[in-house]
Amino acid sequence: MLVVLYFSLKDNLSEVIHQIFNLNIWFFILALIFMGIYGLLRTLSLHTIIKDFKSDFKITNTIKNMLITQFFNGTTPFASGGQPAQIYFLKKQGIDLATGTSIVIQNFVIYQLVLIIYGLVSIILNIFFDFFPEVTVLKHFIILGFIINSAVMVVLFLISFAKKSNKFVVEKIINFLYKIKIVKYRLKNINRFNHTIDKFYESAKKIRKNKKTFIKCFIYNFIAFSFLYSIPLVLLKSTMANYNMSILTSVVACSYVMIIGAFVPIPGGSGGLEYAFIKFYGNYIKGYVLSTIMIMWRFITYYLGMILGTIALSINTKRRKE
Repeated sequence: MLVVLYFSLKDNLSEVIHQIFNLNIWFFILALIFMGIYGLLRTLSLHTIIKDFKSDFKITNTIKNMLITQFFNGTTPFASGGQPAQIYFLKKQGIDLATGTSIVIQNFVIYQLVLIIYGLVSIILNIFFDFFPEVTVLKHFIILGFIINSAVMVVLFLISFAKKSNKFVVEKIINFLYKIKIVKYRLKNINRFNHTIDKFYESAKKIRKNKKTFIKCFIYNFIAFSFLYSIPLVLLKSTMANYNMSILTSVVACSYVMIIGAFVPIPGGSGGLEYAFIKFYGNYIKGYVLSTIMIMWRFITYYLGMILGTIALSINTKRRKE
């Protein structure tokens, strides 16, 4: 990220700083509200699924869970730490490991599905309207990112449906660990994991049968992405600069940026997200205004969540010690 920031700011640092301090505060607050709505809707998606298993689960616990997840997503490569952290804290909040795993996977499947749908629609729209004529190489990365995200969803579906295959894989792993003397009690561990897998599939089956929950969560995520992808345009308005960029163009550009960021291995997609943002939005916005929007967008969509997640994690850790 530092490299991207250097090239973005080396020629117009003073202009960017001046622009940041002279943003229209109301549009900036609106961008924060959009991000808040995104976070709230994603929280409601997770909470809706949790409530099917634990009706008295408090929304405040789900909010705390989502904030802590944001911290682990932002500090691990490919955001790989978020889901395990979610499962861990759900267990701490009274939901067993198998059920918690099923809840998190099903919620993530819906998230991935909406991400892919947005990506597919964006690719189709760009084929017809060619929103980004100045971007060439990155267009190929969009297809790659779309394929990777689709593959992730396929794997999640296999995990959710292929019960026998998962038991077979787990048994082979435990047998191997038993042979190299890492696992002591082979049959005991196999039975324990098989029981967990059975419970996981019972939970997953219950979620899949509840079409109302799926539809509600899908709508929550779809609207959430709409607000998230609109934030760059709101930030553009906050600069009071006169650039001709439509809401549709902004949504397509942000969708592309997020798809590319999904396969950047650095925590938070740092570097890749900023570079993609500058390239796609650079078709419509130029100079220090583009750098300003990129920095403020990154702060709102990534660093702010990290800050809030850190606070939530520290409060949670402090309470557990007490």
